[in-house]
Amino acid sequence: MTLAIAIYLFADAEVLDFAGPYEVFTTASRVHKRRVPEAEELFRVFTVAATPGLVRARAGMEVKADFGLDTHPPLDLLIVPGGVVTQELERPGLTEWIQRNHATTRITASVCTGAFLLAQAGLLEGLQVTTHWEDVADLRAMFPALQVLEGPRWVDQGRVVTSAGISAGIDMSLHLVERLAGRELALATARQMEVDWSQN
Repeated sequence: MTLAIAIYLFADAEVLDFAGPYEVFTTASRVHKRRVPEAEELFRVFTVAATPGLVRARAGMEVKADFGLDTHPPLDLLIVPGGVVTQELERPGLTEWIQRNHATTRITASVCTGAFLLAQAGLLEGLQVTTHWEDVADLRAMFPALQVLEGPRWVDQGRVVTSAGISAGIDMSLHLVERLAGRELALATARQMEVDWSQN
């Protein structure tokens, strides 16, 4: 069965926060297909934004979102990257969209300050979580019910997984490949990407 993986895009999203996980899951799918040619595609990865079309990420990079909030297929895994999330915290309907999709996803994950968006949606209440080291104090202050850890590359709480900043999203995504498709494929994916996988 092909798993649908959506990565949320928004203005001023950190590029590696979304590009890193995108590369991990598409590479994992390609490696799996090469090893088992008769198998169906393992992961279908696509991007979602408030509206489909061009999104200007951090540092000016433009990326075209595949779907809007109301037009994407059902999700098995949702990844919310970080970056400058101030506007996203105030975006009408985004919190409800995250909540609605989390109700049916296998896993909802965040990279870096994407944790603020999951926290606002109530997904992290009482859980151990992490974010970029620079934002730990703010996350603790804004959401005092969270157990915010500084140091781990990612924190897995079952249906919710959060990662530290930027490149840590790659390590978290390899961990998610391991959870969803096995350790052998996760290691083969890390080798294909020439990533020194930090396994916490």
